Amino acid sequence: MSQVLMPVDNFFRSAARWPDRIAVEISAGADQRKINYAELAASVNALAAGLQAIDPAPQSRVGICAYNSFEHLLGWLAAYAAGKVWVPLNPRNGRDELDRIIDLTTPSIIIFDADCSEKFGPTSAHLVAGKDCADTVRAHSSMINLLTVNAGKMPRRYPADGDDLQAIKFTGGSSGMPKGVMQTYRVFNSCIASMIASFGFDMNDRHLLAAPMTHGANTMILPIFAVGGTQLFMDQPSPGAILEAISSMRATTIFVPPTVCYLMLENDRINDVDLSSLRHFIIGGASIRPDVVARAMPIFNHAMETCFGQTEVPQIAICMRADDWQDPANHASTGRATLMTQVGVMDATGNLLPAGETGELVLAGDLVMKGYYKMPEKTAETISDGWLHTGDVGYIDERGFVFIKDRIRDVVVTGGFNVYPNDVEAVLGQHPDVVECVVFGLPDDKWGEAVHAAVELSKLAKCDEAELIDFVKSRLDSIKAPKRIHITDALPRSPVGKVLRREAKTAFATH
Repeated sequence: MSQVLMPVDNFFRSAARWPDRIAVEISAGADQRKINYAELAASVNALAAGLQAIDPAPQSRVGICAYNSFEHLLGWLAAYAAGKVWVPLNPRNGRDELDRIIDLTTPSIIIFDADCSEKFGPTSAHLVAGKDCADTVRAHSSMINLLTVNAGKMPRRYPADGDDLQAIKFTGGSSGMPKGVMQTYRVFNSCIASMIASFGFDMNDRHLLAAPMTHGANTMILPIFAVGGTQLFMDQPSPGAILEAISSMRATTIFVPPTVCYLMLENDRINDVDLSSLRHFIIGGASIRPDVVARAMPIFNHAMETCFGQTEVPQIAICMRADDWQDPANHASTGRATLMTQVGVMDATGNLLPAGETGELVLAGDLVMKGYYKMPEKTAETISDGWLHTGDVGYIDERGFVFIKDRIRDVVVTGGFNVYPNDVEAVLGQHPDVVECVVFGLPDDKWGEAVHAAVELSKLAKCDEAELIDFVKSRLDSIKAPKRIHITDALPRSPVGKVLRREAKTAFATH
């Protein structure tokens, strides 16, 4: 086995090069701190040595159940430095789902914060108390004690291979067996390099952690550290609090899902806060409506960008920079293929299609996962001849820009016509009263399937269902217009705020 660059080495290189630079700033109530690279590196090494003292085996799993916090970051980096495999345990998920993940991956150590102490059930793992935890709260040891006992120590460096695991991250799993995506050192290093090459991060970047570290926000951390930038921690985020934090902390970089962007635009303070520090306002996790790109671009300092990936091909397979997104012709696009990633469109028989033809989006390259943990059959279904099948329908134009229409299984077949929900959402979302919407198909005796939509309206909205349907009909072929629009106070969302189309379909099937 050879010795490869570990992803965390990107942080340690910066700590050696810029020991006095600020690595972390915290502005969370009474907690106002700045930690430089040298201080953070010393703490990471001490905690990593402590984790190895608990379990010296390389590639054993460390689960982390915490909201965004400095302690979460410290535990995350220490798990990497100890040669462990990170298992994110998103506290926004249900206890049953977290217990299934723990049962499947059998972590030997779980780090948790006080407000997450009851998020998972009994386990044989060694429990390490993190933020705001006393030693007596479920824990076998505490992060504070591990740091004290192991101060000045260095973790053992184990031989490693590029296909060794760095993380097992879960996709789906709301019912039945969750799928654990095996992300390797190769995948993480490719993600770091692609992020830096795609977005042009540098030491002046100040990354505000608003989205959960268990998901998209974590992919920004090591690229920012690699170039000497700073991570910014705030109180638990709300759209208004995020706006204020961008202004007060002079954030340059932030990653949010479209839902959060929509809510930020609806916030009463959107035109009052100073967002001039923004250089990278990155949208990810789902497609954003094209009309919102045009509206939001000047509000967010002309810094709006987007990237596309899946847990299986994390975050940055496709990227759209702000300059390209200024062009209205690109507002519906996700961007172009990134460094070390191939993007293609394939028909149902496995043939790659030429530019402009619609089919399934497929990806290949160093970002592609090793496979699903303990699920070889699912792996074989997803990766074929080196191509990962995304399940997304789209096309690539002559310039190389990728346009994603929808998930294959979400296409509505009505009256013999294929209707892509994203196309309808793009029009319905243009109505001034609509904050967010989701489109789906429901069984219909006449049409086979009928197009339905569910919408959240603004606080001052005065429209009704009929007006919204007429609005869509005036802009789209009538076959694509919803037969019903369900007005609701709250669309169903995932633990990270993404609107869930299939849950909406179930919820409104009986309305």
